[in-house]
Amino acid sequence: MAANILLVEDEPAIQELIAFNLNQAGHHVLRASTAEAALTLVRNALPDLVLLDWMLPGASGVDIAKRLRSDERTKHIPIIMLTARSDEQDKITGLESGADDYITKPFSPRELLAASRPCCAAALRR
Repeated sequence: MAANILLVEDEPAIQELIAFNLNQAGHHVLRASTAEAALTLVRNALPDLVLLDWMLPGASGVDIAKRLRSDERTKHIPIIMLTARSDEQDKITGLESGADDYITKPFSPRELLAASRPCCAAALRR
């Protein structure tokens, strides 16, 4: 099933690779490279899933996750944190901020698709 996925990633090459693979899997990808752009996209159209980098211009992915979880309109949207931060405490912080899953870079496109499948399926059932 196709899902609307918001990809929040500031590295153009990584953003392009992820978007290409998600599009190939049949999903529609909205892209943002800053926290502000991501929050604007969410205000205009609710995605089925948010793929969220931790380190972004404007605000961190942790800050964005907390904002999404605190808003009645967006608290149900699944969030997968995609980040180079791989320490145990970083993973705990990411998950406690509201992320449903935490994937460290580098990761394979197949790994990301496998992790996003349950989130997209749950979102599409709502």
